[in-house]
Amino acid sequence: MDANVFLESVRTKRPLVHHLTNWVTILDCAQIVKSLGASPVMAHAAEEVAEMTGLASALVLNIGTLTGDFVESMLTAAQAANSRDIPVVLDVCGAGATAFRDRMCRKLIDEARIDVIKGNASEIARIAGLDVRTRGVDAAHVATDLRELAADLARKKSCTVVITGPVDIVADAGMTLAVHNGHAMMAEVVGTGCMAASVIGAFVGASPQDIASAAAAALSCYGIAGEIAARKSSGPMAFKHNLMDGMHALNAQDIAAMQRVEP
Repeated sequence: MDANVFLESVRTKRPLVHHLTNWVTILDCAQIVKSLGASPVMAHAAEEVAEMTGLASALVLNIGTLTGDFVESMLTAAQAANSRDIPVVLDVCGAGATAFRDRMCRKLIDEARIDVIKGNASEIARIAGLDVRTRGVDAAHVATDLRELAADLARKKSCTVVITGPVDIVADAGMTLAVHNGHAMMAEVVGTGCMAASVIGAFVGASPQDIASAAAAALSCYGIAGEIAARKSSGPMAFKHNLMDGMHALNAQDIAAMQRVEP
């Protein structure tokens, strides 16, 4: 898998990525998509979510700052996307922290087709039915094989599952990939997980015919930009600035030299 092929598809097609996302990180999600070469839009009102989704190449849902009404808008948008075969990415941010979040995740997954379920280890473990707790939105330890966990959930839900962490795992019914790109500084910046979902949305929006590979390419490119940004950064805020610039400047030479994706 050549991540650069997927990146060039994003830059050529410039997919519109519709978000119903976390209010804490909404600007960062918009900017990372723009830096990548795609177009972000954030339309949350129930009166327009379906119409806006119909214009998009991908839909990204993030439950980080959820309310009951917000989830209903998410469901409306997801069902509109399903009717048009538009890929849907769900970031199960904070699943395992409260019973409300768990119920809303189940509602979205049960009542709409979700193409990519994305979260950290404890969030995905909770979605898979394990008895784990998430510390707010930070991952807790999960005492199970994460590759098997992702692959099993992907088969059960007929989707692609992404587990983010020091090594990102991407699985669908046919394959499991490990993405070794990234830098520890990414864990020190609020919003890098949400931004990862947005980057995945841009990549699967440009390459909906191969969602798992597109998601792995997205995480590899995002991680490479993080590695490059870390070389120039003295701390978290400088890193975030350099991450945005790194995504914008990412090129085929960087990817060829730095991509680390394996079965």
